[in-house]
Amino acid sequence: MSVFDALIGQQPVAELLQRAAWASRIGDPELPGPSPDSSTTADISSAAMAQAWLVTGPPGSGRSVAALAFAAAVQCTGAVPGCGHCHACTTTLGGTHPDVIRMDPRSVTISVEETRSLVASSYTFPSVGRRRIIIIEDADRMLERTTNVLLKAIEEPPRDTVWILITASPEDMLPTIRSRCRHVALQVPSVEAVAQLLAGEFEVDERTARATARIAQCHIGRARALLRDPQVAAERAALLRETLDLSGTADAVLAAQHLLDHYPASAGAASKNTASKSAHSGTASKKGAKAATGTETDTELAEFRASIGLGERESGSASQRAQIRAFEEQRKKRAVREDRDYLDRAMLDVLALYRDVLAVQVDAGVELINADFETQIIAAAAASTPELSVARMDAVAQARRRLAANVAPQLALEAMFIDLASPTLAPASAR
Repeated sequence: MSVFDALIGQQPVAELLQRAAWASRIGDPELPGPSPDSSTTADISSAAMAQAWLVTGPPGSGRSVAALAFAAAVQCTGAVPGCGHCHACTTTLGGTHPDVIRMDPRSVTISVEETRSLVASSYTFPSVGRRRIIIIEDADRMLERTTNVLLKAIEEPPRDTVWILITASPEDMLPTIRSRCRHVALQVPSVEAVAQLLAGEFEVDERTARATARIAQCHIGRARALLRDPQVAAERAALLRETLDLSGTADAVLAAQHLLDHYPASAGAASKNTASKSAHSGTASKKGAKAATGTETDTELAEFRASIGLGERESGSASQRAQIRAFEEQRKKRAVREDRDYLDRAMLDVLALYRDVLAVQVDAGVELINADFETQIIAAAAASTPELSVARMDAVAQARRRLAANVAPQLALEAMFIDLASPTLAPASAR
């Protein structure tokens, strides 16, 4: 089994990366090259191994999977790059290869200090692998001054170092960085490809797999979550129900609070007559979630204290206390990022809902994303106009931009839901 088999619906990208991995073996007498009569041999010259790569694609397309598979293929010592069986492949995919550094930012931005640490690592000779490979997830989270730290390392990298930057769009990176990287663009996988994957992994029927793929908008991770965790599916259903039932400012404020509370499944199903009960349910759910999160963070803190040689009640030296403060600050940043990512996914679900409403209104003849809400979508389409649906989609897009710009989530969500509840064409945020 090849490491590239995990790339769903990305065959051209898999072939390109494997040719580059073959090219990385040129001049290495210890590893076999392609057979002389192989079509790969003729293609290697046009896929010379680069030392800086930019992997882009929409969320859920497999950007991280592609980057990790490529890293494994470059480190691979098997007969074919990315064999999936050798020690280099298994340790790379398992996250334990000492020469593959994977940075998955836990905060809203990537700091200069973190980037400097990666740059310093890039000048270290590989300890056991063929290359020193550094993968930066969400590279667009680097500020301009941070990318300036990275620029020199990418422009003139050590011979045995490979940088792989991951982001949604090449436009998210500065031109100075983008121009020094080889660009690999992933596409949204097809519904059929994602459905086939889900049917195999979860043993569900074809209809369920296809419906889930469409609901997830072909985001593979989201589709897996919908089938793996009933709570994820319940939260989505509750969000869509409450969005469709909006009728005024009070409903809008309540809907925003439910979403901030990570949407208790009972909230969206509650009728307007039980709004207060619903709000109480949301608060209880949030308290429960906080309690669970608190337990997890307490465990993390205890493990970190143990790792630096501190017992549960020991205050430690000044240096140890500084490490604990830095750890807690990083944990807070991670929590902020996780909350914002959750809200952004929820807003994409709302955006897809109004896309379906608009599709019905203009008789687009396309399959609904939220086919399980077909009856409600048809009713919503009859009760409004295409112009109003477009205005509501604009309101959701505006809320996403505000959230990305660090506007307080509660303010951004309340403004969005008030716009969605408005019967007029002009969004309230623009009036």
